[in-house]
Amino acid sequence: MNTIERQMVEILVDLKTRHHVIGVKAEFEAEGTRLEEAMRLKEVISAAQLGLTLKIGGCEAIRDMYEARILGVSRIVAPMVETPYALKKFLAAIKLSFPEDERGQIKFAINIETVTAWKNLDEMLALPQIKELDGVVIGRVDMSGSIGLNRDDVNGEDIFEITKDIVTKTYAKGLITAIGGGVSADTLSFLRRMPKNSINYYETRKVIFECPGALSGGSEEGVLKAVYFELLWLKNKRDFYGTIFKEDEKRIEMLEARYTSAMEKYGIIR
Repeated sequence: MNTIERQMVEILVDLKTRHHVIGVKAEFEAEGTRLEEAMRLKEVISAAQLGLTLKIGGCEAIRDMYEARILGVSRIVAPMVETPYALKKFLAAIKLSFPEDERGQIKFAINIETVTAWKNLDEMLALPQIKELDGVVIGRVDMSGSIGLNRDDVNGEDIFEITKDIVTKTYAKGLITAIGGGVSADTLSFLRRMPKNSINYYETRKVIFECPGALSGGSEEGVLKAVYFELLWLKNKRDFYGTIFKEDEKRIEMLEARYTSAMEKYGIIR
């Protein structure tokens, strides 16, 4: 590990010990995480003895699920599951991608992140296959966008009422429920207003906090530490790809210096 990665481990150990953190997230979907990045992140997470949650590219992202097996994830989340049919497709893809003995070691969840998904939630929860699903993650930023609001409204009353309705129903169904999307220190009062014991986790972009412990004293500091962890992760990515860029840039300059005149002579480049 490099210096930044060792810092990341230290922060995660502190978050685990003092702030009820139980895992870290990577996304093949919105974040576009590459496999080599996820492998480096997994090494950091494993050193801190935490689990990796992977958000795949869609309800039938079979290749993403195969790569999740390579990484050794503890949870998989499928985005934009808006209908009972999409949920059934996700559950079928799980069976295709994971042997039965491996499925028992991984939690499978879906994102409820649009008004369409919210309106179809009762039908999804009524499916006989719902027992194969472990949980839901409420994505408040996309939910806001789907009803004509913006990111600044994630802690507002409209999103609160939608979120409260979702967690009430998923809690009654025995599903593990998490809240994400624009989570910051300002979100903590929003979370504390939810029905008692109805949420299991809340998530920043990278870090997963377990409730109710993570809503107690020190939670604001914990969220800020999670932001710092993400900042270090992004700097580590930048440095990693920056090194590769510099290596290629030198090779480009050398080839152009040596061969441009000859290639122009033969009309290969103009």
